[in-house]
Amino acid sequence: MKKLTALLLAGALLGAGLVYVLSTEPGWYVRLRYPLRYEVIVRGHSRNYRLDPALLAAVIYQESKFRVHARSSSGAIGLMQLLPSTAEGIAVHTGGSRFRVSDLDDPEINVRYGAWYLRHLLDKYGDERTALAAYNAGQENVDTWRTEGRGIAFSETRHYVSRVEHLKTLYRRGYRKELYGASP
Repeated sequence: MKKLTALLLAGALLGAGLVYVLSTEPGWYVRLRYPLRYEVIVRGHSRNYRLDPALLAAVIYQESKFRVHARSSSGAIGLMQLLPSTAEGIAVHTGGSRFRVSDLDDPEINVRYGAWYLRHLLDKYGDERTALAAYNAGQENVDTWRTEGRGIAFSETRHYVSRVEHLKTLYRRGYRKELYGASP
């Protein structure tokens, strides 16, 4: 009976510990669960495009989980899941002259284009939630919702925005030194 009681108590303590870790997501857990790759590229383009590096890392994680060759069913490519047509337009705006779809498999180019696009959306819409909605659902959809006086109409996009905002908090907590240096 004592062994059973001890096992039940140990199981309860283990369960409580797991619930605590999952609910508080401490920095060490964030580092285990949510990778950060290409931090030099993330930091550099965050600085160049006046972005919070944790936001940029969060978008990359949500879009591709930092998989360089990620592909979506809609044809989006790479770390930041850019459509080739969007990337080609960004290349023109940023001085590129010979865009190739294969460029999107290069982490530096993909994150540069994605960071430029995210800055463009932040400047256009003036707030992070709307910019993230446009990144996910497209500017035309967001413009329509705003014209009609509605919020984010797609549940998938509402989830995306909330998820990226949560991930931004986690990346800030788990990778402060890597993303911001000594202090943000």
